[in-house]
Amino acid sequence: MNFRSFAAALAVTVVMPFAAHATDLEVTHWWTSGGEAAAVAELAKAFDATGNKWVDGAIAGSGGTARPIMVSRITGGDPMAATQFNHGRQAEELAQSGLLRDLTDVATKEGWKDIIKPASLLESCTIDGKVYCAPVNIHSWQWLWLSNAAFKTAGVEVPKNWDEFVAAAPALEKAGIIPLAVGGQPWQSAGAFDVLLVAIAGKDTFEKVFKEKDAEVAAGPEIAKVFKAADDARRMSKGSNVQDWNQATNLVITGKAGGQIMGDWAQGEFALAGQTAGTDYTCLPGLGVNEIISTGGDAFYFPLLKDEEKSKAQEVLASTLLAPATQVAFNLKKGSLPVRGDVDLAAANDCMKKGLEILAKGNVIQGTDQLLSPDSQKQKEDLFSEFFANASMTPEDAQKRFAEIIAAAD
Repeated sequence: MNFRSFAAALAVTVVMPFAAHATDLEVTHWWTSGGEAAAVAELAKAFDATGNKWVDGAIAGSGGTARPIMVSRITGGDPMAATQFNHGRQAEELAQSGLLRDLTDVATKEGWKDIIKPASLLESCTIDGKVYCAPVNIHSWQWLWLSNAAFKTAGVEVPKNWDEFVAAAPALEKAGIIPLAVGGQPWQSAGAFDVLLVAIAGKDTFEKVFKEKDAEVAAGPEIAKVFKAADDARRMSKGSNVQDWNQATNLVITGKAGGQIMGDWAQGEFALAGQTAGTDYTCLPGLGVNEIISTGGDAFYFPLLKDEEKSKAQEVLASTLLAPATQVAFNLKKGSLPVRGDVDLAAANDCMKKGLEILAKGNVIQGTDQLLSPDSQKQKEDLFSEFFANASMTPEDAQKRFAEIIAAAD
């Protein structure tokens, strides 16, 4: 069966059981770039096909802007029907406060424990033995995206790893090209540091720092090497002068920047621009140094509602999000990997296939959203936002502050 026939056949299995009750559900999320909007449209189409209606509640400004608004609405008595958060601890307090729906019955009925891979995704949704969210994708941060055209203009080969990329920076600058595009939002610089950490210091060190909260390791020589690389990244990103991540990606797409450290969601922007992996751009998982990807991503949580019909429709939406056809259509547009291990992704591009191969080998780590509390994440973001903006902050001073954040992390 070809891909189109496969997806169409599976779509029928989503539509048929749910046509009896038509209900509008407001769904909030922060997917507002061109590639993201194309992906979320697939979720809306799948839910609308059940006879219900996805009422889009997109909030511009990325997660840092959207999450406080979402939390405020839920705690303030004006809940949406469903909302996006990242896998991990962002909604932990909402669940513990009894403001979110327990989806355990749906998860058990549909066998989520057997189909969601890796198991850590569902574990991130589980609090005190109850399932509170429906994972929709695996997003990995550990990618370096390179503009083939930029390196051609600069007269140098497209790098195969981080060291070659750093070495090529002077040639790019001479050609009037920014070596590394980094947007001004704090999560971007903090995420880039996390990527450098696992690429340069390795998985064991990454887990000692973020999982075990080992402040001695955070203050040690292995992390000092990472801060040296972060200092290189800071120098290479001078002149980016953009705010949003997709604006930084566009600098790579247009050849104005050589590369960007960004999650696999950047693929949606390349696709929307009509660019082809391997021809127009190059992707280096693990910065070409250490091919490991994180298994964070996005999940939908469902606030408790008084309206019985909307509550029933929430269950339909949760089921639809995990349906095979939805997983295929959404993740192909989003650039992410499906949470189901049993779907056909023959249409995946070269970069997506690299991610699938790494996932199949088990070369994975949990994302820092899964390992650190929102407060600790915010402190880390503030540190790296300042580090990238302030050239007078030395790597040594930044590492000292980083170790203090890890020592106090929960």
